[in-house]
Amino acid sequence: MKLLLSLSRLIDAANDRVGRIIYWLILVAVLVSAGNAVVRYAFNRSSNAWLEIQWYLFSVVFLLGAAYTLLHNQHVRIDIISGRLSKRGQTWIEIFGTVFFLLPMATAIMWLSWPVFVDAFQSHEISTNAGGLIVWPGRLMVPVGFFLLVMQGISELIKRIAFLRGLIPDPTEKHESASAEQELAEAIRKQHEQTT
Repeated sequence: MKLLLSLSRLIDAANDRVGRIIYWLILVAVLVSAGNAVVRYAFNRSSNAWLEIQWYLFSVVFLLGAAYTLLHNQHVRIDIISGRLSKRGQTWIEIFGTVFFLLPMATAIMWLSWPVFVDAFQSHEISTNAGGLIVWPGRLMVPVGFFLLVMQGISELIKRIAFLRGLIPDPTEKHESASAEQELAEAIRKQHEQTT
């Protein structure tokens, strides 16, 4: 199990690094979008390539960010049933969902999207829009994103099994340091308490 936990830590580190890079792509997407809007309204000029760059960046953020979201336990869930269960019961539900839903779905999409990417790459597919971009980089993001999601699903499965065996603490409770915004809010709160 130690080897599997080491693999899990390696996967977690890789997806955490990818996720932190994705943060910057959000900024790039916002800047491209704002720049495109300014040029369009101020100079009455537009480019399909700039619009497609926005779409690519948006796609990359969601496709490559899915594994990062799973790593930090930030995905959407409805806890009508599991919220009433013990941590062990919740962990069994997570294992069931990972094995029977997440991994099969993500593996199937990864597998089925690879030939689509290969075809676009080999045919040098270009957007049908005038002045559009090449298509294969966007198509590549689908299998890559779902590969990262499969890997993170395996990591989460390893951690849940290790938790049930008593080898690690609850993996859903992240003990991360406070963000800069949280630290600032805490400092303001303390300062406010001292003055009142």
